[in-house]
Amino acid sequence: MKHLFIINPAAGSRDRTADYSAAIRIACDARRLDYEIRVSMGPGDCAKIAREAASTGEEVRLYACGGDGTLNEVATGAAGYPNAAVTVYSGGSGNDFVRIFDDPKAFFDLDRLLDAQESELDLIRVNDDYALNICSVGLDARIGTDVSNYKRFPLLQGFRAYAVSTLVNVIRGIGEHYVVELNGEKIDGEQTMICVCNGRFYGGGFNPVPEADPQDGILEVLVVKKVSRLQVPGVVGKYKAGKYRQLPQLIRHFSTDRLTIHCDAPTPINLDGELRRAKNVEISVAKEKLRFFHPRDVKIAPVPRELSPVETG
Repeated sequence: MKHLFIINPAAGSRDRTADYSAAIRIACDARRLDYEIRVSMGPGDCAKIAREAASTGEEVRLYACGGDGTLNEVATGAAGYPNAAVTVYSGGSGNDFVRIFDDPKAFFDLDRLLDAQESELDLIRVNDDYALNICSVGLDARIGTDVSNYKRFPLLQGFRAYAVSTLVNVIRGIGEHYVVELNGEKIDGEQTMICVCNGRFYGGGFNPVPEADPQDGILEVLVVKKVSRLQVPGVVGKYKAGKYRQLPQLIRHFSTDRLTIHCDAPTPINLDGELRRAKNVEISVAKEKLRFFHPRDVKIAPVPRELSPVETG
């Protein structure tokens, strides 16, 4: 079995190619593994490298060396190839997807990643693309895809970069007209955003649907009505903490395996931090599953049995 490490030098606040390469060589040489290190040359290259390796038909483990965007590209490249397994060797600015596991820090430890076991995870199909963690449309997509503009500034890492992007995009405008169709219902109106969750965390710590499970074949969807600028802080606070049930007049929750979103004009779509644009968006649980490997002593944290009660008064 081959081990292919795909390094994204644009991930995180600085280029960590040298650090990654040194750690990989030490760990893999000690174990006498068949391995290769490749460095992305630009957007989309991680997916291309992963696809080339997977398409050989040989058993391969693909390590996305970076953050959530890097993992998205590598998972996209491996989608549909049963001989390829994927993980993330964390080092990006958010590293949100791995927070679904009971020990996220394990993904920073290469020795633990090399001693791995696999879990089969769902993927989100979005038109002709894939997401592993979160797909969103609207204000949230503008915020999420603009985070990279701020993350390399001093002191603007993780949630801070997300907070700055939120402020800038709220000033630009909050609501847009969308027609959302799911579970036999058509929702036609001004919406702030639509968030589709396979995983649980994104945006440096946002946890909008704590019960999301990437192994249940279901997508958890939040449709957030248009809100005023004065309402934004309160709504964002509840949304971030997964307390959407406390705002039933503003946030509707759906569990489904597919939905469509029709926009008046091509609009930004956030796929695990990667930006796409489309006027019509078809989202579903992908028929392809992802072989995801993780440290042997780490498992997906259980879905909470009890969620916070709805506030009254």
